[in-house]
Amino acid sequence: MSSSVQRALVIGSGSIARRHIANLRALLSAVEVACVSASGRELAADETAATVRFGSLTEALAWGPELAVVASPAPWHLEHAAALAEAGVPVLIEKPLSDALVRFDAGVFEHHRARIEVAYNLRYLSSSQAMKGLVEGRRIGRLHAVQIDIGQYLPDWRPQSDYRRNVSANKGLGGGVLLELSHEFDYLRWLLGDFDKAYCIMRNSGQLEIDVEDCVDIMLSRADGLVAQLHMDFLQRKATRKCKLIGEHGSLLWNLNSNTIVLETAAGDETLFSEPDLDRNAMYLAQLDGFIALVKGRSTPRITLDDGLAVLAMIEAMRQSAATGLPQPITSLT
Repeated sequence: MSSSVQRALVIGSGSIARRHIANLRALLSAVEVACVSASGRELAADETAATVRFGSLTEALAWGPELAVVASPAPWHLEHAAALAEAGVPVLIEKPLSDALVRFDAGVFEHHRARIEVAYNLRYLSSSQAMKGLVEGRRIGRLHAVQIDIGQYLPDWRPQSDYRRNVSANKGLGGGVLLELSHEFDYLRWLLGDFDKAYCIMRNSGQLEIDVEDCVDIMLSRADGLVAQLHMDFLQRKATRKCKLIGEHGSLLWNLNSNTIVLETAAGDETLFSEPDLDRNAMYLAQLDGFIALVKGRSTPRITLDDGLAVLAMIEAMRQSAATGLPQPITSLT
């Protein structure tokens, strides 16, 4: 696509930051992409494909970026986003919005919400869009229950590196199942709306030698009687990512890994959607393309700051439930 955007900044140097750098170049033919490490350390020439490297965010802001992607560890997301927003730079913040609600200062972001998006890219998966249409069209009638199962053996995520040193495995970097797999909470809200109560059992198996939870079981409920059960872990040896909606006319089985949706009824199974060979980078490109449209003033945020806060509110209730052994209310922040 052609664009007048000339300067883009990415904060962070990990795998998702590198993906954003490549995709910015793919979408913006004339763009110069700068990178600054999350900690402000000096980046090696072979560490990032960015054309410009800065030693600090202050230096990067003086360069005059027209948009920015925050892909630092979660505990620094809001700090970095606040500096960018106050400098007038539109920001795409990687998920989750933060590692804790306490880090959010509403006053800092009050006048910048229209130029901030949160990067829950699973909403742009083609089967996600199909599921949204099926739910809105009430394909299976009234919903009775939701079952979500997601898991993958953490050492297999990025086998080229020591998983114990990665963000996902470290509490101080915003790791753990609840934050790392928070996509499920976002798409659940997007498809079905808010839940108002959470019960959670959170544990560390000891198998992985990490200091965060590696296995979580959750029950979400709300006033209309709908209940969602979620199992999430870093332990399953075969990668699994499924969502099942149980309704009055049948069930929708959505497999996010195979990018398929199957309708299950007494008459048999019917495949409603199947695109298993989709290039997974397509959803990241769609997300970034929409953010660029926002930067140009052609659209409003699609996944808003409030969406990111709502996910953190769910996680906060889950943590409180795990600590107390009791169901906890999910507090609305909007």
